[in-house]
Amino acid sequence: MTSDDTTLTASAPRLEVDALIDDPRTRIVVCCGSGGVGKTTTAAALGVRAAERGRRVVVLTIDPARRLAQSMGISELDNIPRRVKGVDEAAGGELHAMMLDMKRTFDEIVEGHADADRARAILENPFYQSLSAGFAGTQEYMAMEKLGQLRADDEWDLIIVDTPPSRSALDFLDAPKRLGSFLDGKFIRVLMAPAKVGGRAGMKFLNVGMSMMTGTLSKLMGGQLLRDVQTFVAAMDTMFGGFRTRADATYRLLQAPGTAFLVVAAPERDALREAAYFVERLAAEEMPLAGLVLNRVHGSGAAQLSAERALAAAETLMDDGPAQGGGAADGPADTPDAHAENNLETTGIVDLGDGKTRSGTAGGLSPAAAADHVAPTSASAAQLAAGLLRLHAERMQVLARERRTRDRFTALHPEVPVTEVAALPGDVHDLAGLRAIGDRLALNGEDLDAPC
Repeated sequence: MTSDDTTLTASAPRLEVDALIDDPRTRIVVCCGSGGVGKTTTAAALGVRAAERGRRVVVLTIDPARRLAQSMGISELDNIPRRVKGVDEAAGGELHAMMLDMKRTFDEIVEGHADADRARAILENPFYQSLSAGFAGTQEYMAMEKLGQLRADDEWDLIIVDTPPSRSALDFLDAPKRLGSFLDGKFIRVLMAPAKVGGRAGMKFLNVGMSMMTGTLSKLMGGQLLRDVQTFVAAMDTMFGGFRTRADATYRLLQAPGTAFLVVAAPERDALREAAYFVERLAAEEMPLAGLVLNRVHGSGAAQLSAERALAAAETLMDDGPAQGGGAADGPADTPDAHAENNLETTGIVDLGDGKTRSGTAGGLSPAAAADHVAPTSASAAQLAAGLLRLHAERMQVLARERRTRDRFTALHPEVPVTEVAALPGDVHDLAGLRAIGDRLALNGEDLDAPC
């Protein structure tokens, strides 16, 4: 361990991943962070590790790339938890995985909170179909809805959530409020008003109070779309309060002691800047932050050799290399001119001083002469060694940059526990790879001095 690692240990608390996932009071772990930092892999690795340590786990992913299914050996994930085969269940745990189906989850809400006729009218409504398939914030809201359903079932020891691959870390927390605000907003209430008033009075209100607005909206939206919206709103009238109630309940669930947020980041400036912003937002919302997972951290098996010393050694090798073999190729018999003088262009035979012969070519040395020609061999070895030293210097410069970036984060948030996950040499695509990530999560950077 280098002095930089000692500084990190002193300034940032250690995130004990095994203690977190082993604690029976931990019922929900939410992995969040910016896109491309390894949230999905981290969530899956935590799921495998927790299951093999004896917990009944479900991993919920909202990642459309389907990497989770591939790494767990499942052909396809859907809205129903699927058991993952190949997990060691000797400790009594199980692992299930599922991918959020946004529209199906919305349909389940409608079917569960409306009678059959009203549910059918809603599900067949064109505006509802557009809303449930792609309205801004719907995916994040439905993720929270599905989380609430899983927790209410009380079937799982641990629920691990892989949050949506959103560029903004705020979307995940804001979406339930945004969708709830839309459904409770003035525009919706205005559209609901005629249905609430009913009868002749409702028609009078519609004709007088909304004639100008509906005329304008008809031009902007189209008359059919406006009628679809009004029909949808009338059918959903009794359900709007339920959306707000469930959103509030799930929000409180996220704040409960049994929930733990893990902010996942890479040791890069932009990723850690967004991680810092998310840490601050979680604190402002009183969400329980467990710590930071710093993914894909590089290490070296020769960390005691600095970049400066490696570069200096490479320069020395290249300066000394040509001098080592400067006269090794001397001798007129081995030069192209000497070959020409002895008519080697046609015969390929040359008389040696001792009366023996050897083969050669007009364009180069014979095999026997090449064996005695040590200068090129020495030069190649020097070049190879210098190249390796330069590669090591580049690696040490990467390490130094990552440590500076990490240290800036820990200086701003010294209270946040940190675990560092050493980079793997290749992509994770199976359970073995997920176990390796889980091991590195628990090691907390202790293997960073190994080559990777």
